[in-house]
Amino acid sequence: MTKTIKLLGCVALAYMMLTAASCKKKNEVIVTSNDIVTPVGPQFNPDSAYAYCAAQCEFGPRIMNSDAHEKCGKWIAEKFKQMGCDVELQKAALTGYDGTMYNATNIIARSNPDATRRILLCAHWDSRPWADNDPDSANWRKPVMAANDGASGVAVMLEVARLLSLNDSLNLGVDFVCFDAEDCGVPQWEDNSTEDTWCLGSKYWANNYQPKGSKPMFGILLDMVGGQGASFYQESISMKYASDVVGRVWNAAEAVGYSSYFVREQAGFVTDDHVYVNQTGLKTIDIISHYPNCKASSFGPTWHTVNDDMQHIDTNTLKAVGQTIIQVLFSSANE
Repeated sequence: MTKTIKLLGCVALAYMMLTAASCKKKNEVIVTSNDIVTPVGPQFNPDSAYAYCAAQCEFGPRIMNSDAHEKCGKWIAEKFKQMGCDVELQKAALTGYDGTMYNATNIIARSNPDATRRILLCAHWDSRPWADNDPDSANWRKPVMAANDGASGVAVMLEVARLLSLNDSLNLGVDFVCFDAEDCGVPQWEDNSTEDTWCLGSKYWANNYQPKGSKPMFGILLDMVGGQGASFYQESISMKYASDVVGRVWNAAEAVGYSSYFVREQAGFVTDDHVYVNQTGLKTIDIISHYPNCKASSFGPTWHTVNDDMQHIDTNTLKAVGQTIIQVLFSSANE
């Protein structure tokens, strides 16, 4: 996934965004619970989400222009179709940091397409080509399996889509977007570090965004939502542009008993797909794992390493995130 909050470029980008929005009313950090609601909606099945995660990894690392990438993209699209979604494949030729052309596909699936009240759920589905944060430098040019940093977010969305296909009384539609080419940012061994080499698929999506039907009320990005020992802090760009959505999600987590995962403390700025979604005017937050005491990375010990595999995926984490998303959807439909 993206992009390291330890990089100065990320802070610079966040600062420019905050400066550009300085005329807006400042949002406060949400650290207390408000308007806690009772649990609603079906039970999220973490074993099903785990299986969806494993199925993606069975194709191998989904690095750009690879056979695994092509086959997995078709599999994801077909799964959404099987769950009754209208599916669109947004193709794009995107340029990597070194001039490599990537054949990218953003997978867009719409459940209950006629619903006028909608919510956006999104995640990236590509794998990082280089394990450049691995403790062993011999692994730096090996691809990342991306069980957590990629497959887990898509897996949660697929399980949500499956549950929605079984609950057609829900008076709400969901736009699922699987962004491509998110994790091709400049590797750490290069000197020309820059944040604009990340999130290429969401950037393209945002530049060409024309909602079909009603525009979603808000959006939620899922990034690295299946790792062992994960917790989710309130990311700073999310707080700046969509603090009310942050409050909604953290309250939902508390309502379904997962407040220990969703920490009511603010974390740093993260250059992730939600940056570009917010630029369309669609306020979107990032649910992204944060390990404040991990020396390897605040994104966790497997981030951008060869150990980002299924052995380090935890169904408890998938359950916490998935049930929270179900709570958000079904409580929003009842408003």
